[in-house]
Amino acid sequence: MPKSLLIVESPAKARTLQKYLGTDFTVRASVGHVKDLPKKELGVDVDADFTPHYVVIEGKAKAIQEIKKEAARLKDIYLAPDPDREGEAIAWHIAEVLDDQKHTFHRVLFYELTPQAIRAALSAPVALNRSRYESQQARRILDRLVGYQISPLLWEKVKRGLSAGRVQSVALRLICDREREIAAFVSQEYWSLAAHLRASAPPAFQAALVKYKGKKLELTNAAQTQKVMGDLDGAVYTVAKVDQKERQKRPLPPFITSTMQQEAIRKLRFGAQKTMRLAQRLYEGIDLGPEGPVGLITYMRTDSTRVNAQAVGAVRDFIAQGFGPDYLPAKAQVYKSRKTAQEAHEAIRPTDVLRTPEQMAAFLDKDELALYSLVWKRFVASQMEAARLLVTTADIAANEYIFRATGSVVKFPGFTVLYEESPNGADKGKGKDSPAPAAEEVKLPNLQEGEVVKLLKLDPKQHFTQPPPRYTEATLIKELEKQGIGRPSTYATILGVIQDRLYVTKTKAGFRPSELGMTINDLLVANFPEIMDIQFTARLEESLDDIAAGKAVRQEVLRNFYSSFVQHLDQAKSAMPRVKGLPTGLTCPECGSELLIKWGKNGEFLACSAYPDCTFTQNFQRDETGKIIPQVREETPPPELEEITATCPKCQRTLVAKQGRFGPFLACPGYPKCRYTQGLTGPKEGGQEEGVPCPVEGCGGVLLPRRSRRGVFYGCSRYPDCRYTLNYPPAARPCPQCGFPLMVAKESKRLGSIWACPQKECKHTEPRDEASET
Repeated sequence: MPKSLLIVESPAKARTLQKYLGTDFTVRASVGHVKDLPKKELGVDVDADFTPHYVVIEGKAKAIQEIKKEAARLKDIYLAPDPDREGEAIAWHIAEVLDDQKHTFHRVLFYELTPQAIRAALSAPVALNRSRYESQQARRILDRLVGYQISPLLWEKVKRGLSAGRVQSVALRLICDREREIAAFVSQEYWSLAAHLRASAPPAFQAALVKYKGKKLELTNAAQTQKVMGDLDGAVYTVAKVDQKERQKRPLPPFITSTMQQEAIRKLRFGAQKTMRLAQRLYEGIDLGPEGPVGLITYMRTDSTRVNAQAVGAVRDFIAQGFGPDYLPAKAQVYKSRKTAQEAHEAIRPTDVLRTPEQMAAFLDKDELALYSLVWKRFVASQMEAARLLVTTADIAANEYIFRATGSVVKFPGFTVLYEESPNGADKGKGKDSPAPAAEEVKLPNLQEGEVVKLLKLDPKQHFTQPPPRYTEATLIKELEKQGIGRPSTYATILGVIQDRLYVTKTKAGFRPSELGMTINDLLVANFPEIMDIQFTARLEESLDDIAAGKAVRQEVLRNFYSSFVQHLDQAKSAMPRVKGLPTGLTCPECGSELLIKWGKNGEFLACSAYPDCTFTQNFQRDETGKIIPQVREETPPPELEEITATCPKCQRTLVAKQGRFGPFLACPGYPKCRYTQGLTGPKEGGQEEGVPCPVEGCGGVLLPRRSRRGVFYGCSRYPDCRYTLNYPPAARPCPQCGFPLMVAKESKRLGSIWACPQKECKHTEPRDEASET
């Protein structure tokens, strides 16, 4: 019979631990958090010093029941969720669920899932950490206060369904500010002049013009460049100075969360969320056949570069045996972490350096192996000897001009035989493009001072200064970390949320804010300056760190924040303008009014500002400069619409063909006084089921009445391939407001019988009578 119960948050982690612990422990998983703030209310009593009201998360009752059943007959309960603040909150909430004087709770921190680490952690459990839990509560309450009180304001002022997050909104601001920098950037012309030269010994080389009469020279136009070339006509090119220096290139520290995400994005093209999913699997355990499940890397949410002495000793032995003594430094490399790093954590490293990527290839899929290889190589390289380069700089004099050539020779490769960080120069904002290759890519001949070299040609090139680049996933994570915004566990979530909300789109060039994103950003900056202030957000993160360290009190931090936040909230309710569409300067092709950018469930679209008198809508795209490019529609109606003889059953006018966002339909020309519309289902083939066509693009099914224990509903005939359903009877009559190809019949106590658009963001309704029921 098991003596103790061990509770973790992940089933995969539970399987790995159960294999090692055998019959002494029963291991169960909570499958993440078991309690949280309620979904449909604030859940924070502001008047009672910000007391949170936690409820059991929907769907977690079964997991809790199983944990309670196992705990009922055992005294010792070991709580082993992840060793961070979120894990601490899970541990506290499980302890509350099992609150019983008969239980003794032990907090266990697993930084790696190996036999030795598991035994060590279980032999030295600690008490539940109240300060760390308070810090997590403070973050959760802050996010709830912001999200649940600003979001309804955005629903009222812009459109329903929007939301604002405390940290995500600051990330959005970084992207929007950068986009405005790009839009305001004025490119400037400049020139470079390179001399292609040959010395007495090969190879031929290039030197760039850098000085005139001892002063730095910048060429700004073609005329200036041509004058210099004229001055150099017939000049003798002489080696004026040769300088050789040995330079060391040191290895980088092992990964922390942010650097792992950045390198995986650059080298592997993995998004931050994908990287964290893969890292979670590598940490929680991979089945290695006879060995069973084994954790291959240490905990992957960390901002510390610390490595324990045993792991350092093991990797140094590996380097000495695998690469030779020349590649092993006399002393172990020590790396300094950021000031705010949680030093209880280690860097991300392999749990056993002897498990090489080649050995693990048989047990990992392609993506898992790629990430494991990256972590393994970075860790081993971090303890290897530095690379040594011999850098040569040669100044070539011609008349009163100086050309400079720089090159290098690798004297000793050091750690670069195994690993080099991906080049990230393209991610950094540069005022100028880069006409010359890096020194490491250039080989120079053996030049002697006073030597005359032969000019092969002068190569003038025109360049233009470049705007700062858009943020990529890698550079945005780097900027968030640099500014102190967010923490290792939040970077991937931040990037995911701003995309899911359609506030930004990810292009090949990086993140571009949508019109909706720019609008939300501007409204928040104007009305909630502290929330959107980068320094303020960073200081708040430091306050959360102070709570975790026992240096600050949760309630005090929340009081200080809320006192000013609630003032801005009250002011915004009256001062924030309503934004129901953005002007474009484009003209509606049907009535001549201005087209506005509006937002629907599937993103942005153009709509006539004269609605409801004009119902024209149109999709659009943007070119690289951000210019709106309306998507051209088919001008010729479908063949079945060429001759329309049907009349409106309500007012007897001849129906006209319309093109909505969801396809063609017939409508009464008397709109808006007469709102009759008729859908187009086309001729039915023999044997086809009767029903309203399914609105899912490309489906081809029809909506048919179905019965469940809750009553009648309407589902697609192509179930289970298509799972579209409605709770009310549909009719093939397009919504005159958004163009959705069907509406549903409802009974309203206030309005009586109505047609209603089933699209949540539309909410259009209109009276329903017998004549309109087609």
